[in-house]
Amino acid sequence: MILVTGATGLVGSHLLVQLLQENEEVKALFRSEKQIEKVKNVFAFYHQTALFDKINWVQGDITDIPSLEIVFENVTHVYHCAALISFDPNDEEVLRKINIEGTANIVNCCIDFGVKKLCHVSSIAALGSPKEHESIITEETEWNPEELHSDYAITKYGAEMEVWRGHQEGIEVVIVNPGVIFGFGFPKKGSDVIIQSVKRGLSFYTKGNVGIVSVYDVANGMIQLMKSNNNGERFILVGENIENKKLLTYIAKLSKVKSPSIEANKAMISIAWRLDWLLSKILKRKRKLTKITAAAAISNKQFDATKIKSVLHFNFQKKEEYLTTNLVEQDPFV
Repeated sequence: MILVTGATGLVGSHLLVQLLQENEEVKALFRSEKQIEKVKNVFAFYHQTALFDKINWVQGDITDIPSLEIVFENVTHVYHCAALISFDPNDEEVLRKINIEGTANIVNCCIDFGVKKLCHVSSIAALGSPKEHESIITEETEWNPEELHSDYAITKYGAEMEVWRGHQEGIEVVIVNPGVIFGFGFPKKGSDVIIQSVKRGLSFYTKGNVGIVSVYDVANGMIQLMKSNNNGERFILVGENIENKKLLTYIAKLSKVKSPSIEANKAMISIAWRLDWLLSKILKRKRKLTKITAAAAISNKQFDATKIKSVLHFNFQKKEEYLTTNLVEQDPFV
């Protein structure tokens, strides 16, 4: 029996489709029933509505140990997709609660219930930092605790430490570090925020790079790694490193809207994140741009996915395939 945490999220829902297509028996962890409808839409997108009824839904919370003890009965393999994504400094406490403590609870249950293998969904944010005058990041690049990191990155790194602890205590584990994930079914969240910004007439771009990947590839890579003999390893899942301007221009072209044409330089971004801080205080809203996310917008880091390509002979989808599909098919469910 396979358990998928975060089953009502982007990665979890697309993972469910692929697992059920392979006739796996799956438990799907959920917190709120209203989120399940989004998963049904994902199955409809793949024309697999009949498979949706085969999901064994179980209500629980990764921060609630008693509920997990019920969920883990008869589970042999776990895909841990549940996490909170936020770059608002005010969310530090809840980020730690969900991403670190929640992962620790999953790891402990895996140990207690004799789970055979755990796949943990991390992030490129949890990868190390390149040395001075370097830009390429691999699975072996060392984490620099002295560098300025977002609370999200810190908690995803902390979650990985919990997974490695579980590995030391005897669990087979693999970790995946996806880039920015594009996929159908979750409008106005994650990467769709980028798409909708462009559609609304985004004028500005930055000169930084971004690592992108399709949700199909993330789910497919996870399944292949779980079925492989790979154990105690992490794998970068980035199909392409692309300049921000090129990505935004491509989305604009597909959306038949004007491309962003004004470069937001370092000085402009510096003013922008400070203004966002002020507005968040006055309007009592979440931060949209912080010092750390502003720095990321002009970063030229490159993420090397050679390892999974070599180990699994893995081929990533081209952005021309999944971005086109995502843009064409997303709107009906908005």
